[in-house]
Amino acid sequence: MKALPYLPGKEWGSRRWILVAWVILPVVVTLLKLSLGPTAYNNYLIYRQVFWHVLGSKPLYDFYPAEYLYQNHYGPTFSVVIAPFAVLADALGMVLWGLANALLLGYAILRLPMADKARFTVMAIVLVEMTGAVQNQQFNPMLTAWILLAFVWIGEGRLFPAALLISGGTLVKLYGIMGVLFTPFDGRYRRMALAMSAAMLLLVCLPMLFSGPDFILTSYHDWYMRLLGKNSENIRTNLTDGMQDLSAMGMIRRMGGWTSMSNAWVMVPGALLMLAPLLRRDRHADPRFRLNYLSQVLIGIVSFSTSSESPTYVIAVTGFAIWYAGLAVPSRWQVALLVLLVLLTILPPTDIFPRSIKKQWVNRYALKALPCVLAWLAITWGLLTGRPEKASEHVPASTPAGA
Repeated sequence: MKALPYLPGKEWGSRRWILVAWVILPVVVTLLKLSLGPTAYNNYLIYRQVFWHVLGSKPLYDFYPAEYLYQNHYGPTFSVVIAPFAVLADALGMVLWGLANALLLGYAILRLPMADKARFTVMAIVLVEMTGAVQNQQFNPMLTAWILLAFVWIGEGRLFPAALLISGGTLVKLYGIMGVLFTPFDGRYRRMALAMSAAMLLLVCLPMLFSGPDFILTSYHDWYMRLLGKNSENIRTNLTDGMQDLSAMGMIRRMGGWTSMSNAWVMVPGALLMLAPLLRRDRHADPRFRLNYLSQVLIGIVSFSTSSESPTYVIAVTGFAIWYAGLAVPSRWQVALLVLLVLLTILPPTDIFPRSIKKQWVNRYALKALPCVLAWLAITWGLLTGRPEKASEHVPASTPAGA
C-alpha cells in the first residue's frame, strides 16, 4: 500500500485544486474567525485552557465565565494534544491548530487502501464538512484521522501505533474506542489487548507531567460525571431546534414527537448491527469488505450518539465518502443519496443555505442525520448479506498485512 498518491502527470491538474483548497480554506476560515473576536472562537479558548488549567491544577469542568463560555467536555489527556498550540499566541496557535486538523485528516485519507482517484474523491466530498469543523476550531477532523490511521495500521499489522491512536481518541472524546472493532482484521487479539493496555496506561499518565497524579485521576472521574450530565442536556434539545443530538435517536424523537423515547430503542439494535458484520470471518480478508466496515463504523459513531452536533459530522461524511468512492459505477439511488447528503448534511451549516429552511426543517427534525442513517442502513445490509457494493479499480484486489 502506497503511503501517498502519485501526483505528477496528467492526474495532477485535476487533483491540485483539492490539495490547494484543503490547505487554504482552513487558514482562511480561521483568520475570519479571529477577525470577529474571542466570542467567535470560544471553542479554541476552551481547548487552550485545558492545558493551562491542568498546569495550574484547576478543575477542568467548572465554569470559567471570565475565560470562555460554556464548559470543557474533553478528557485530561487532551491537555497533551493541545499543549503545542496553547503555549503560542492565540492567532498563531489557532491557525496551526486548524491546519494540523486539516492536514492530518488529509494525510489519513491518502493512506487509505484505495486507488488514488478514490482517495481524491473522498477528499472532495469531505472538503466542505472538514472546513466547517475547522472553522469551529473542532477536534473532530483530527479524531477522524486517528480512526482512519488506526484502521490502516491494524491492516498493516502495526498494532501499538494503532492502539495509541485508539486510546488517545478514547481518552479525549470516547469515540476513538470504536477503533478496536478493526482488530479482527489482524486477528492477534492478545497482542492487541496488550498494546491497548500499555497505550491506555501511558496516555492516562502522560498529563501527570503537567500536574500531580491525584489531580489527573480526580479529573478523569469529574470528566465521567460531566459526560453523564451532558448526555441529558443533549437529549433535552429535541424539545427545540437545538443543534445537539443530531442523531438517529434525535431525528426519530423530533419527527415523531416522542420526547421521552429511550435511546436504547435505537442504540442497542444499532450496536448489534455494528458488531454483526465481524461474524463474517470469510470476508475479513476482502479489502472492499474492510473499507465498507470502516464506513459503517464512522457513520455509526455519529448516528448513534446524542453528542452529535454539526461539526461532528466530518466523521460521518468521511465514512459516507469512503463508501461512495469505492463504488465502481454508482447506481441512481446511490447518486441520489450523495445529492441528499450535500443538501441536508453538508450545505445547511453554510451561509448559502436558506436560513428559513434550515431552521424550520433541517434543524427542527435533525435532518442532517438522515442521509447518513440511510447510507448506514445500506452499507450494513451489504455487509450482512455478503453483497457489499461492487468495486473495481477504486479498491485494490487484495490488501495483505504489512503491504
